[in-house]
Amino acid sequence: MAITAGDIKNLREKTGAGMMECKKALAEANGDLAEAEKILKEKGLAAMEKRSDRATGEGRIVIKQNGNKVAMVEVTCETDFVANNDDFVAVAEKAADVTLANGKSEVTDEHKALIDTIAIKFRENMAVRRAVFIELPANSAVGTYVHTDNKTGAVVVVEGADSDDVKTFAKDCCLHLAAFTPAYITRGDVPESYINEQKEIFQVQMSQDEKMASKPENVKAGILQGKINKHLAEICFVDQAFVKDDKVTVAKKLEEVSKAAGAKLSFGKIALFVLGK
Repeated sequence: MAITAGDIKNLREKTGAGMMECKKALAEANGDLAEAEKILKEKGLAAMEKRSDRATGEGRIVIKQNGNKVAMVEVTCETDFVANNDDFVAVAEKAADVTLANGKSEVTDEHKALIDTIAIKFRENMAVRRAVFIELPANSAVGTYVHTDNKTGAVVVVEGADSDDVKTFAKDCCLHLAAFTPAYITRGDVPESYINEQKEIFQVQMSQDEKMASKPENVKAGILQGKINKHLAEICFVDQAFVKDDKVTVAKKLEEVSKAAGAKLSFGKIALFVLGK
């Protein structure tokens, strides 16, 4: 079957593959456009497997909400050129739609198939790296935020009321998470092994301080615990100084908002995605 320039142009527009690759695929498929597209996809996906160990330091975070359902996904690629390409952006948006539809906090085969549709065009290692799905309980407010560079996203659910003030607080908590990227939500979330490691570090530092040598052991123990408390306050969300009012902690601000709302508020699901971390 004769292969025309129009056939090659058609295939290029559908797959993003090079002219010679399209011509070879059409020849192999005896001019069958659908079969040629399949051949190119198979070859492209095989090439992607070879690129799977290349670093994916770029990409974007996408958050979608539909009623009481919220989805956040992290979609990665190798370069910022691709991360800002309209086709990649569209696929990232669809990936969030997939999470909204399936209601799962995991990367599914449907996500992978979605990425495969553009893998051959960009010739980069790319993936839906993670996904989170949140279904809001009754009488709760949610805040969402994606930073302007699309590399940080946060979702915060506050349970107990759904007034405008509570929604504003939930959004402010998202801004806080994006600004300070705490490692943990509460002190109870911090592994004991991590705390013990920090104690060892502080003990070594204290042993190198000549002024500490003459202090009683109970005083040293108190100083050590003070250092641990300060460190935990720096890495735990609820103990950090609130982004909109650094005179109070996040936990204290929650109490203030609760009092103003006339309700007992508490944090529900909290999610923070930082690209590549």
